[in-house]
Amino acid sequence: MELQDKVAVITGGTGGIGQALARAFLAEGARTVVISDLDTDRVAEVAAEIGCEGIAADVTDESQVEALVEQTLAAHGPIDLFCSNAGSVTRGVLTDATNEQWQQQWELHVMSHLYAARAVLPSMIARGEGYLLNTASAAGLLAAIPSAPYSVSKAAAIKLAEMLAITHGDEGIGVSVLCPQGVNTAMAPSGLADGGTDGIMEASELADVVVAALRDERFHVLPHPEVGDYIRRKADDPDRWLRGMRRLKARAEDVEGKLGWEA
Repeated sequence: MELQDKVAVITGGTGGIGQALARAFLAEGARTVVISDLDTDRVAEVAAEIGCEGIAADVTDESQVEALVEQTLAAHGPIDLFCSNAGSVTRGVLTDATNEQWQQQWELHVMSHLYAARAVLPSMIARGEGYLLNTASAAGLLAAIPSAPYSVSKAAAIKLAEMLAITHGDEGIGVSVLCPQGVNTAMAPSGLADGGTDGIMEASELADVVVAALRDERFHVLPHPEVGDYIRRKADDPDRWLRGMRRLKARAEDVEGKLGWEA
């Protein structure tokens, strides 16, 4: 997919990745970029700074996602690319994460993608073209040890993207799923403190990888290429992979204990 003259919508658009995608898409010649996020004032501020459009919306509310799509269609015409990018991380393992934390992560990382697809696909399918870019995480392909709700919901996000590609790929719909490790955003200090990542990249670097992946219409967008190797090793020997992850968990807990961090 080439971005020249395209209309793109980006949820989570005031955050580091969302902003970087908006800037990159405009640099590639997108006709219109619409960013969306929760805070109305923040959306207006960032949109003015970037030079794009802004519409506030809560992506965990299906009616607000529908309104975002309808407003964009009315103002700018067909949506070529919808980037369902909003997300957050919560720490907690299986035994101490609350039901509320599990549900919040599920709504944000799975249902928001479903709401976006439901809202935007009818107009895309009607004209036989369109593209969905869903932000998940390398944690969904592997695991983020400090957060079970994050890892499980991101894994479900990847499976949802697979189902969208299977179901609608022959109707002219492209699907990619973005699975980074550490990115230098507001989430990085708390979410990546255990060091279980192959380096923290800048959001602008990630955006360049996304642009290239969209051009090639690759399903997996892996800004950290090492993740591809880990996936293959996991598939080849799941038991060995689980043993390795338990060792990584033990090391992370040891570091947290020495530094006085909460597990």
